[in-house]
Amino acid sequence: MSDTATPSVLFVCVHNAGRSQMAAAFLTHLAGDRVRVRSAGSAPADAVNPAVVDAMAEVGVDIAAEVPKVLTVEAVQASDVVITMGCGDTCPVFPGKRYLDWELPDPAGQGVEAVRPIRDEIEKRVRDLVDDIAPVARP
Repeated sequence: MSDTATPSVLFVCVHNAGRSQMAAAFLTHLAGDRVRVRSAGSAPADAVNPAVVDAMAEVGVDIAAEVPKVLTVEAVQASDVVITMGCGDTCPVFPGKRYLDWELPDPAGQGVEAVRPIRDEIEKRVRDLVDDIAPVARP
């Protein structure tokens, strides 16, 4: 499979410290090298939310080393699918891209108990996305 056949996904939220980090980590975890994954924030935080790191660790996904990244026009242009999570009008829109908006509660300032249902919903949506854009080849 050539690089051009590998779909790329960009997850965007405001701080790139919670929802988009969880989604990117799940997509990497579930799809491996079948998908190129990016995440970014329109106003990135200084660090990933510790409750998000803990909630992901509970399901065996380590994001402790991740850092929030700033949203760039280049990241959007390089992505086939752009999934926004509450960044509103700050997400640039380009023709020919597939945009999805996932309305999810913001885990900012929440404890791990509040993050778990958000994590579980993101995992469900990411599994559906993988089935859609990068299904496992059946023999």
